Amino acid sequence: MKAVILAGGLGTRISEETHLRPKPMVEIGGKPILWHILKMYSHHGIRDFVICCGYKGYVIKEYFANYFLHMSDVTFDMTTNGMEVHQRHAEPWRVTLVDTGESTLTAGRLRRVRDYVKDEDAFCFTYGDGVSDVDIGASIRFHRGHGRLATVTAVQPPGRYGALKREGERVAGFTEKPRGDGGLINGGFFVLSPACLERIEGDQSSWEGEPLMSLARDGQLMAFEHKGFWQPMDTLREKNLLEDLWVSGQAPWKTWA
Repeated sequence: MKAVILAGGLGTRISEETHLRPKPMVEIGGKPILWHILKMYSHHGIRDFVICCGYKGYVIKEYFANYFLHMSDVTFDMTTNGMEVHQRHAEPWRVTLVDTGESTLTAGRLRRVRDYVKDEDAFCFTYGDGVSDVDIGASIRFHRGHGRLATVTAVQPPGRYGALKREGERVAGFTEKPRGDGGLINGGFFVLSPACLERIEGDQSSWEGEPLMSLARDGQLMAFEHKGFWQPMDTLREKNLLEDLWVSGQAPWKTWA
């Protein structure tokens, strides 16, 4: 099975990082968040990726073109203009990088890679800026079991602010970032039939708009509920949160060995 990953947006809400590189290349623990997403899927046996590039897509292409340099020890001999690579750390990945346009919207990017997934019975689809410990394998089994065209992972968003613990009028302590009001939202991890792409009109179609709404209206969208960790990286605060979790050694999305 293949996974399609959106990696072409401007990332304006985290412009402190994205003025030099696309948002999926913003680093967590010294690795692009895109790398973390690929590791998540690879852990569940999905190792064939189609990445929808756009804004500064050449940065992503250069990263994968020189992947072994990023991941290995290297000796450069300046006298002979030679290079020796030590301890190669290869990943069992096949990565297809597709230029889907500078200003194309989310569904338009997906439509532009339809030739790469048209022969699949189903494929995974996600955004290049969020991590989770979602059981991707279970979501695929759920999708194949219900027989509809699309599955969305439903998650409860993290709370934005800490909450007070009170005993009467006395503050007894604090609850750090409690979850939301119990409502579930689109967690951005999908399993789709290629037939879903027929609902996309063109480059200016947003996946969260008519394509997804039409699937819901027609009874073709099912929800796979995930109660574990889920965190997008929309702001610098969220980037720093993920960084702190990684540095602490307690990153919930690191399910691989």
